[in-house]
Amino acid sequence: MSDDDVKKVLYVQTHGTATPERSATPFFLATAAAAMDCEVGIYFTMNGPQLLAKGAPETVIVPKAGGGGKELRYFIDQALDMGVELYVCQPSLDLHGLTMADMIDGVKMIGGAAFNEMALNADAVISF
Repeated sequence: MSDDDVKKVLYVQTHGTATPERSATPFFLATAAAAMDCEVGIYFTMNGPQLLAKGAPETVIVPKAGGGGKELRYFIDQALDMGVELYVCQPSLDLHGLTMADMIDGVKMIGGAAFNEMALNADAVISF
């Protein structure tokens, strides 16, 4: 398969630590898309960068029906293991008083122009 044949999917995560029930879906879907040999990235904007702050993935518990749940770290690790790229928005870091030093390993910062370029080149952009 040539690079032109590889489908590109970009997920946008806008929810943060206050809504743990909305935190895992982009990771779960991104992992599935990567398993389907897609090129996949998740862009964290608005409250999304909170999920990538050191310590947060271990304390955010993704609830499940009937009780219990898993740490968000589980879903992040699955996505990273499949090659999903994690991108964070600089102004959204500033919004929460965060810097790249506060982010977990594997996160890349991109600006608005880079995000727009990725979105324009993606086969699908899905927002949460």
